[in-house]
Amino acid sequence: MKKYKSSISRFRIVSEPTTFPKAQIKSSRDAADFIKDLWEDDIEVSESFYALFLNRANNTSGYAKLSNGGINGTIVEPLFILKYAADLLSKSVILFHNHPSGSLSPSDADKKLTDKVNAMLKFADVTVIDHVILGLEDRYFSFADEGLI
Repeated sequence: MKKYKSSISRFRIVSEPTTFPKAQIKSSRDAADFIKDLWEDDIEVSESFYALFLNRANNTSGYAKLSNGGINGTIVEPLFILKYAADLLSKSVILFHNHPSGSLSPSDADKKLTDKVNAMLKFADVTVIDHVILGLEDRYFSFADEGLI
């Protein structure tokens, strides 16, 4: 066996505790209200992407900020969503991003990303139950409510 001078990594699940209480998500309104408490103060400035991870009873088990972009978009790596879902043993995920412009209409890129993440997670028996676009003030768009998931 050939051995190299470099070493390999050891994988460990590392998470950070938060002060945010668990909650049961029963609707897109519940999801939007829950994530707004976690969102950083840049909701009107730059586009960001979050994922909220849930157990079988739709209780929150964790969340991740996956990217922070510019005014017109952000780049998301779907593989990280799968990784965090596996780390948390989640059965479902809700995707979130904001539109700093205030427009709630999903772009073609938003729809394609949702489909891509949904297809990837299906292999791990994890369901994308919604993708919520947050607008200004208390407005939001739900892919599930509009029949897009």
